[in-house]
Amino acid sequence: MKLLLVGINHNSAPLSVRERVAFVPEQIHLALQDALACGLGEELAILSTCNRTEIYALGGQGDAVDDAKMLDWLSRFHHVERSHLDDCCYISRDSQALQHMMEVAAGLDSMVLGEPQILGQMKSAYALAAEAGTAASGMHQLFSQVFGVAKQVRTDTAIGENPVSVAYAAVSLTQHVFSKLSKCTALLIGAGETIELVARHLREKGVKRIIIANRTLERARQLGEEFQAEAVMLSDIPAYLRDADILVASTASQLPILGKGAVEVALKKRKHRPMVMVDIAVPRDIEPQVAELDDVYLYTVDDLREIVDENKRARESEARKADQLIVAAIEEWQARLRSRGAVATVKDFRAKAEGLRDAELERARRQLAKGEDAAVVLEQLARGLTNKLIHSPTTQIKEAGAKGRNDLVDWARELLQLRDQDREN
Repeated sequence: MKLLLVGINHNSAPLSVRERVAFVPEQIHLALQDALACGLGEELAILSTCNRTEIYALGGQGDAVDDAKMLDWLSRFHHVERSHLDDCCYISRDSQALQHMMEVAAGLDSMVLGEPQILGQMKSAYALAAEAGTAASGMHQLFSQVFGVAKQVRTDTAIGENPVSVAYAAVSLTQHVFSKLSKCTALLIGAGETIELVARHLREKGVKRIIIANRTLERARQLGEEFQAEAVMLSDIPAYLRDADILVASTASQLPILGKGAVEVALKKRKHRPMVMVDIAVPRDIEPQVAELDDVYLYTVDDLREIVDENKRARESEARKADQLIVAAIEEWQARLRSRGAVATVKDFRAKAEGLRDAELERARRQLAKGEDAAVVLEQLARGLTNKLIHSPTTQIKEAGAKGRNDLVDWARELLQLRDQDREN
């Protein structure tokens, strides 16, 4: 079984190129069928995400899949110049390709090291190939091995435990003050991508009430609908500040949006219950003097960066452990493939031995039917079967000895499990 991987990702090409060779889900069934019809492999699967497009192709035993043919097909399917693909595509085969698939599934090749979403995307890629009829037993074994290693990496390492995004780190900081986020109210200032990620993480942590304040109310409402959050204007912040246990700010304002005075008023109304404030904006959205107030825990983007950098180092350390697991899995896979190569030989040897047995057994039956002595017949059966079974091996061993091939003679002794003392006797 020969494996070919042709891919393009965030490391090899800019977004402007990646988006031109991406497959939308509705395309993949057609693309797989077309690739199969073009003879690109006996089994095929396609992984396509915002950061990568990879095609996996399996050929039969000894049949290598043509990477040039694959690139020609990809160029033709997406109407992209072949030269553009040559500059940014990567190609790998067999164990190297399998190792890459394992690294991808485990999050080791992701833009964010250790991110878990890619494993689900790979599972979807396999499911789509199975649905399209382009994934059979070979792909099943291949992806089962990949998914098993990815699961082992998640289980045996802590590669996914430390937050490496600013948004996730911001939410994680709040847990240092509040043990149960489900009882907290969160006020988010801004409605950009970072605030959207913060809102998502807060929901995942169980926060039930989220208020989104933005300069444009319509954008706040759009985001609010997605996360079942209240939408308010920036001018409404003082009215909601007293309810906010958690406040995260990330706008493009050139001047602070929240000052020390407004926070002091809110703290009095809160009867000095603690507030966690995370200012992700540059320039800052929250006046630095707010940090001087009791019962306020104010963190800036620099504080988050320190956490993110530290966690990246921790993930990189765990990634090295994951690499060892993958190397072991590759060695196991290669051993399994090598053993498969010996299966045909074992079957042929068994079939030959059984043929000799049947021939000798039939001869013995005829002799018994003639009334010959059973003891003599059994002795002849044993002698005849033994001679025929050892005839070919002994002939080959003698020939190897005559040619000075002592390495083959020694190998034969190991294969036949002959002890050294047998040689002396």
